[in-house]
Amino acid sequence: MGTLTGSATAEINAPLDTVWAVIADVERAPDWQGGMDGLTALERDGEGRAVLTEAIADIKVRKVKSTVRFSYADGPTRLSWRQEKGELKSVEGAWVLEDLGGRTRATYQIEVDFGRMLGALVRGPVEAAVRSILVAARADELKARVQQGA
Repeated sequence: MGTLTGSATAEINAPLDTVWAVIADVERAPDWQGGMDGLTALERDGEGRAVLTEAIADIKVRKVKSTVRFSYADGPTRLSWRQEKGELKSVEGAWVLEDLGGRTRATYQIEVDFGRMLGALVRGPVEAAVRSILVAARADELKARVQQGA
C-alpha cells in the first residue's frame, strides 16, 4: 500500500456556521480527532487563523510529523490542506460542508501517499486500522464534537 484515499460523510444537527467554526479551529483538532497527537501554528493569516502548522499523527506503525498548509479561501463550505514537508510523501485533504437548512452535511476527504518505506509497513490489518483512523472516523468525530456543543 502506497496511497490511501477515501471520504466519510455525516449529517450534523447544527447549522453550517457552527460546523465551520469547529473545523476552522484547526489548532483544536487534536482534541477531537483520533490519531492526531498535536498541531502547532507556525504561521497565521490576517484573521489569526493557523495557516501553516506542524502536525503530529499516530498512524499505528509510528508517529509522523508534517508541515501542513491550510486554506480557508472557500469557507464556510470548504477547508482544505496540503502537506508542504514531512515524513509522508504527500497528504491532501478537505472538509466540504453543505447547508441542509439548519443541518449540515460534512464530508471529509483525504489522500495520503505514505511513500515506499512507510507504505511497506501499512498493509493488511494495519491498513484497515490506519484507514479507520485517517478516514472512516473523521465525519462521526466531527458530528460528536459539534453536537456536544464544544
